[in-house]
Amino acid sequence: MNVETAAKQLEALGNPTRLRVYRALVRAGEEGLAVGHLQEKISIAASTLSHHLHRLIATDLVTQERQATTLICRANYPVMHGLLGFLANECCADAVQIQRDDAA
Repeated sequence: MNVETAAKQLEALGNPTRLRVYRALVRAGEEGLAVGHLQEKISIAASTLSHHLHRLIATDLVTQERQATTLICRANYPVMHGLLGFLANECCADAVQIQRDDAA
């Protein structure tokens, strides 16, 4: 993952309403949630939910699938894990180098 992609995803999650939407979808698991159920769960207007979902979909954090007349939203777990890995995989990597430099 590159820095630009991570920044866009983190920016999308930086909005409290979008973070609530995303957390609800993460908690829902692979089954996801129908848009109507998600709207009820978070207690926001349909147009507001649509706006926030669009942003999460645009950053690949959420996928949407139509099943007959129902839109199902799901957290995109591979992308979520990629973002978390981007943040965590190099944890303390420079600290080791600094310690080596100090020892020399």
